[in-house]
Amino acid sequence: MEVGRTQTLEVARLATMGIFLKEKEGKAEDAVLLPKNQVPEEVAVGQMLEVFVYKDSQDRAIATRKTPRLTLDSPAAKLEVVDKTEFGAFLDWGLEKHLFLPYKQQTEKVKLGDQVLVSLYVDKSGRLCGTMDVYDLLRDDSPYKVDDMVEGTVHALKDFGALVAVDNLYHGMVPDREVHGNLAYGETRSFRVTKVREDGKLDLSPQAKAHIQMDADSKTILEVLEHQDGFLALTDQSSPEEVARELGMSKKAFKRAVGKLYKEKRILLEDRGIRLVSP
Repeated sequence: MEVGRTQTLEVARLATMGIFLKEKEGKAEDAVLLPKNQVPEEVAVGQMLEVFVYKDSQDRAIATRKTPRLTLDSPAAKLEVVDKTEFGAFLDWGLEKHLFLPYKQQTEKVKLGDQVLVSLYVDKSGRLCGTMDVYDLLRDDSPYKVDDMVEGTVHALKDFGALVAVDNLYHGMVPDREVHGNLAYGETRSFRVTKVREDGKLDLSPQAKAHIQMDADSKTILEVLEHQDGFLALTDQSSPEEVARELGMSKKAFKRAVGKLYKEKRILLEDRGIRLVSP
């Protein structure tokens, strides 16, 4: 049997502390304990039970009928940081013993209460641990095509863009030109597939198709205007950085949305910025 995986094991013997389980053709001395509080009401030697095998606080293999939020066979998962030490952090993955996230496996600083995207691995001593370095564990055989809307979690921010785990399983990337400073590590949101590369990895955009995005961007500008007493100090001459900082969108998207609002006579264009037309 292997720690970190859900498997079907045979009841080898009954005991006061629980029952011992082994592989169908395995040796009785290799059996693992399923604690008494998880033993079904009616169980017999030879019966098969589906369990997850991991290690307890004393590094002994132990079985559980609970379903962890993460296994060696599952995609990455977002888990909550519930404790920290000088050696690493501990994550709630749905089992009695919290999952250890070693300091060296943290790609970003974490604090209590954070939700971090991690994968499961077995360390050199045979213990199950978490890692935030999920890139090599993601796949490039997604079923998605251009213009599909997908959900993903940002797992790294690079100079060339944001790396995204689509469905916490597949490789995705938002190019730097699409980031506009409004994507954060650990953020989970919807993305649009803009390209499927030859290697199967996905290029993504946080924006919907142009006509849909223009409506959303127009709404954003109106909301900002309303919160700033009807005036926004951005013009056609404003830099892309200023637009991204104020609105979280590209200069191109800004101009497109402003044009729409101007044609609808909902704003006035002044030398110093945009003014909301009073109803």
